[in-house]
Amino acid sequence: MPRDTLWAGSDREIRREIMRRVLMLFVVAFLLAACSGSSPGPSGAGVAPRPQAQVNTLPGDKASNVSPTLPVSVRVIGGVLNQVALTNPDGRAIAGALSTDRQNWISSEALGYSKTYTWHGSAAGPDRLSVPVAGSFTTVKPKRQLHATLNIGDGDTVGVAAPIILQFDHHVSDKAAAERALQVQASVPAEGSWAWLPDDNGGSRAHYRPQDYWQPDTKVSVTAKLYGVALGDGSYGKEDISTRFKIGRSQIVRADVNSHHMVVIRDGQEVMNFPASYGLSSDPNRNTTSGIHVVMNKAQTVLMSNRAYGYVNIPEHWAVRISNNGEFIHANPETTGVQGSSNVTHGCVNLSTANAQEYFGTAIFGDPVEVTNSPTPLSGADGDIYDWTVPWESWLAMSALHS
Repeated sequence: MPRDTLWAGSDREIRREIMRRVLMLFVVAFLLAACSGSSPGPSGAGVAPRPQAQVNTLPGDKASNVSPTLPVSVRVIGGVLNQVALTNPDGRAIAGALSTDRQNWISSEALGYSKTYTWHGSAAGPDRLSVPVAGSFTTVKPKRQLHATLNIGDGDTVGVAAPIILQFDHHVSDKAAAERALQVQASVPAEGSWAWLPDDNGGSRAHYRPQDYWQPDTKVSVTAKLYGVALGDGSYGKEDISTRFKIGRSQIVRADVNSHHMVVIRDGQEVMNFPASYGLSSDPNRNTTSGIHVVMNKAQTVLMSNRAYGYVNIPEHWAVRISNNGEFIHANPETTGVQGSSNVTHGCVNLSTANAQEYFGTAIFGDPVEVTNSPTPLSGADGDIYDWTVPWESWLAMSALHS
């Protein structure tokens, strides 16, 4: 009806017309909502759907003091990884591998100390909604990085009494952690153990030896996986080191000071028997010490000194060192007349020039020199290698793990 007619009607007619128009507006609004084709999300109309894929990184975002040797990884639940990269501060990608189902990625190389690493990439679920692979973490910052060395080089051939010596350039507080990182493998199995000797040469040292001499021709592999190992007091291993070497023939020197002879046994057969003179027995400071010595090194000429006995830088030839307290097997023409009958030396084993040169040509690091019947025993006061003077049970007790 015309507007003027409506508003000109009775009050009842006016109210009826208002109600009719309100109802029509409500119906139109409802039809528009039903025809829009959208459905409200869990939290109401207009909320974006939640992706089905869930990404987890290990370690978590912003983690610190992360070990550089533990593998880091990404895992997706309810989806697959499209791409993954872990980069160092220089932007270099860390090596890693994606699983065949594309649900896991794991690193395959060690990380650096005190560095921040950042994740990149994405994942998606059946809903095709992208989920970022993101975040970062920081590796541990050592107070000090300890460097270590092994005494036997790759490819060396050594004697049957050769100890393996691991020398650190600083003190190691957590010796058990260090020892757990050490592995010795031998082609001929033999019971052996590491032992920690007093610090020397600026740092801690561990020696390894078998219970008995090595078997000839044994191939030995040593691995010290020290990088990333917490060694106590904020110190960590600087690098991994390793070596492979061979035990040569068995050559044992038997040196009975009362016999005035030096006998060389090679692979069970006597190959040398030389007249010798040992340390003067009446003077404890001049005794050739008793016990199993180890050939340490050799030189055609060595300058020898003992100021207490009045000689300095005397050249001695065909000298084979058997301890660090000044004991050698060497030529000494001045004692040739008493070699085989009397002991007059200052602790060394004196031979004639010809005999000393013959023995010198056969000696290698690690050959045992078994000195017997001297009143003065070889001990730790006599240098670095006194390993074979320590009884086996005592040697085991010197291990940070056995003890």
